[in-house]
Amino acid sequence: MSVTLLDQPPPTLQGTLGPYRRADHSALPDEPRCELILGRFYLSPSPVFLHQYLATHLASHLQKAARRSGGLAVAAPMDVHLADHTVVQPDVLYISRERRGIVRDWVEGPPDLVVEILSQSTASRDQVHKLNLYAETGVREYWIVDPSGRHVTFLVLTEKAFAVHTPKAGKWRSPTLAEIELDIDDLWAEIEREFGPPGGT
Repeated sequence: MSVTLLDQPPPTLQGTLGPYRRADHSALPDEPRCELILGRFYLSPSPVFLHQYLATHLASHLQKAARRSGGLAVAAPMDVHLADHTVVQPDVLYISRERRGIVRDWVEGPPDLVVEILSQSTASRDQVHKLNLYAETGVREYWIVDPSGRHVTFLVLTEKAFAVHTPKAGKWRSPTLAEIELDIDDLWAEIEREFGPPGGT
């Protein structure tokens, strides 16, 4: 099958769907990795080391919470089917015990928590297109991790839109998932021990 693979989505949301659907995504080979967003295919390049280190660290942290609560957590690549026109691969995702039924061969519906780690090639996708899709489809909580700025933006779903929530005293306690906490100061301290200050990565 011949398809068009795009590097970047447009900077603003599009009003029309592209031509591709979930069945087209399923027919693609495993490589190169790509996501289906609003009916269009976008390449997902291999992440840099710091990006993958953060993804592994956060997935491990969420897996510990999942073991205590009966939920599930996993790092990319894992297809998440949000709609017939949209199949994404979040960097990390968490599914609560009550919603484990959405896990089959892939994830069939919105996870409770999604983490995206910004990179130069995917920042606009994560901060515009995926943010809108995650809100519309009912992702309860969305973390956007900025490695270069050493910052995490915590977004919590209210109605059909995300609201930014500010951690207290360097610690995040999820208002939607009681089992989820994150010591943000410890996270960045570990990153600096391993990789040095932001200018050095």
